[in-house]
Amino acid sequence: MSAAPTVLVHRDPELLARAAAARLVTRLVDAQAARGRASLVLTGGGVGTGALAALAATPARDAVDWAQVEVWWSDERFLPGGHPDRNETAARAALLDHVGVDPARVHPMPASDGPDGADVDAAAHRYADLLRAASQPEDHGAVPRFDILLLGMGADGHVASLFPEHAATYDERSVVAVRGAPKPPPTRLSLTLPALCAAEEVWLLVAGAEKAAAVRLALGGAGPRQVPAAGVGGRRATLWLLDRAAASQVAGLGRIASP
Repeated sequence: MSAAPTVLVHRDPELLARAAAARLVTRLVDAQAARGRASLVLTGGGVGTGALAALAATPARDAVDWAQVEVWWSDERFLPGGHPDRNETAARAALLDHVGVDPARVHPMPASDGPDGADVDAAAHRYADLLRAASQPEDHGAVPRFDILLLGMGADGHVASLFPEHAATYDERSVVAVRGAPKPPPTRLSLTLPALCAAEEVWLLVAGAEKAAAVRLALGGAGPRQVPAAGVGGRRATLWLLDRAAASQVAGLGRIASP
C-alpha cells in the first residue's frame, strides 16, 4: 500500500528544483549511511532535469558517495543512443557527467540502436530482466525497492510514459513498450504503475499553471487509468513537490516552503 501524499509548495520552478536537489542529497546520504549504497530512479522533463542540474551545481553533492549510487530510469523515448530527446542524454548532461558515478551502476533503458534494434518489445523485456536481476529476496518483487523515484507529470496527468487510458496503465509487468503516445516520439519504454509503486519514496516534481487541473484531480481521488499520477506512491513516502502555479487549484494544499 502506498503512503498518503505529503505536499510541499514552493514559490517558483527554480526554487522547487533547488529544494528537490537539497532533499536528494539528504535522502541519498541517509540511505548510504544505513546500507552503504543508494538507488535513484530518474525522470525527464523540465523540472526533473532542473533538479539534477541544481544538484550538480551545489557543493553539497559531494556528501554523496556517487560510486555507490545505482541509477535507473522510469521511462525513455525509444530513440538512438545520445539523441538529445532521450531522458538519459539530459540526465548525463545535467548531473551524471559531473559526479563520480560508477558506469556499471548506471542503467539506462535501451536505445533504438541498441542490442535489440527497433524491437521495442524486446527492449522492454531486456530492461525488465535487468531489474529482476538487481532485485533482492527482501524486495519481494520483480524490481528493487528503489530508495527514491523521481517523476514529473504532464498536463494530462501522465507520469513516466503512462498516458490516460492507454493499455500500459493496466499492465502488471514491470516494464512495457508504449506505442502511440500522444506526445512525440510515439514509441517509448516505461515502468508500469506496480513498478513505480515499488519504490520506498516517490517524488512528483510538478510546476506550471497548465498542470494545476491534473494536480487537483490526482490528489482529489481520480482513478489511475484516467489520471495515471493518481496511481503512484511510495511504500514509505509520497511527496508532491509543487510550485505555486501547479498548486493553484487546490485550496489549502500543503504548505508554502521557505525560500
